[in-house]
Amino acid sequence: MASETTEPPRDFEALKELLLARHDSLPRRLAQVAAFALENPDEIAFGTVASVAQQADVQPSTLIRFAQQLGFAGFSDLQEVFRQQLRSRWPDYRERLARLKVDGPQASGGGAAALLAGFVESATVSLERLGDTVSAEEVERAAGILAGADTIFLLGLRRAFPVAAYLAYALGKLGLRAVLVDHVAALAPEQIGGARPGDAVVAISFSPYTPTTIELAARAAEIGVPVVAITDSPFSPLRPSATVQFEVAEADFSAFRSLSATLALAMALAVATGARRGGG
Repeated sequence: MASETTEPPRDFEALKELLLARHDSLPRRLAQVAAFALENPDEIAFGTVASVAQQADVQPSTLIRFAQQLGFAGFSDLQEVFRQQLRSRWPDYRERLARLKVDGPQASGGGAAALLAGFVESATVSLERLGDTVSAEEVERAAGILAGADTIFLLGLRRAFPVAAYLAYALGKLGLRAVLVDHVAALAPEQIGGARPGDAVVAISFSPYTPTTIELAARAAEIGVPVVAITDSPFSPLRPSATVQFEVAEADFSAFRSLSATLALAMALAVATGARRGGG
């Protein structure tokens, strides 16, 4: 397939903007690669064509076609953009990632101590990423929306539920009216059914994304309720519903993803909202 650009983007932000602009027009397999690339920049940066193709569930030729579609000479040319990004944002991340793979509990037989060290490492990486992917301006904007709401509905199921539950606790302690949509007895639609444009919704969902969360966030947006989305990809299905969207890139250890950065963001949102409501 012929390239649509004469000069490919040479920095990650420009590449991200290009992928978002092109996403709806890309063939299905290329859109699949685009989503994988933005969700797993370290894998694109340091993987081989074969290993990345296996993880993205595409043929190796699809990766080459994807790179050429964006104007790059080939996959290795595209990789350099991701490598530059990781070097500038997380200079030691390649070494950390390699150490996790080599020194993980399966490789070392270190048992619980190795597990604890691995999870501490992934939490540390996640928190370091947060400062680079979430801006103070976005937090202020979201806090303004939540502080102006009559009622804040907190929607996060499955893996995202601990974050929603924490927000319910923190906002309640700060004197804000919040409703935890816990989906007990499959009643989430009824629990959030009273939301009105003067309210707000915090919707939290991560890949592979919970259909109930996506559906209810979309319903809220349709009736004019602002949605603050906490997710993990610019291609998240929460994106069309979001008034403000946070993309939190959590690291993983032995395929178990951290929640450290997401909880830190939730704490910042709760306190910033409380401060605004209190006039401080």
